Amino acid sequence: MGPPHNLLLVPPQPQERAAAGARVLYEARGAGGWALLVEALTDNARRSQQEIRLLLARHGAALAEGARHGFERIGVVRVAPRDLRGRPVSLEAALEAAVEAGARDVCEEEEEEEEEEEEAVLKFICETSSLRAVRERLEASGLRPLSATIEYLPRDRVALPEGTREEAERLLQALGDYPDVINIYHNIQ
Repeated sequence: MGPPHNLLLVPPQPQERAAAGARVLYEARGAGGWALLVEALTDNARRSQQEIRLLLARHGAALAEGARHGFERIGVVRVAPRDLRGRPVSLEAALEAAVEAGARDVCEEEEEEEEEEEEAVLKFICETSSLRAVRERLEASGLRPLSATIEYLPRDRVALPEGTREEAERLLQALGDYPDVINIYHNIQ
């Protein structure tokens, strides 16, 4: 019997192949129409799906086929705020490097708990097919890549009323605490 219809199997990244398990993407919708993608690395997809389904149900959400269509699969290269020589990288210099490297956009990483003194990490957005080349070109230009990953960017954001938003935040926290979950993507504004 194959995987459940609302389960998308994602091939593991090379660094994850050593760990026993499968990488899976669960699609869900929450109250108020917001969409959610939960990426998990698990040795038992059925167990994870059951436990994630239970967490979703406890917080007014449910697995929903097609939720991933509200997201765009993108390549993301995160770069240190200082170059290889230790000099700060301005947003203007980062934009120039993005154009030269083939990235389509660059922005400062939005951190929820960002400290005032800490410099923001730069986030370069590119097509998934050019992720490796963009990372290599950024490094060759003197920048210091921290990571290169494939992520999901919401196509549209949804504003939620206060009560629904609080419930959604509790769900995101519960999913973040679940050991199999490695990434959570949502479209809440």
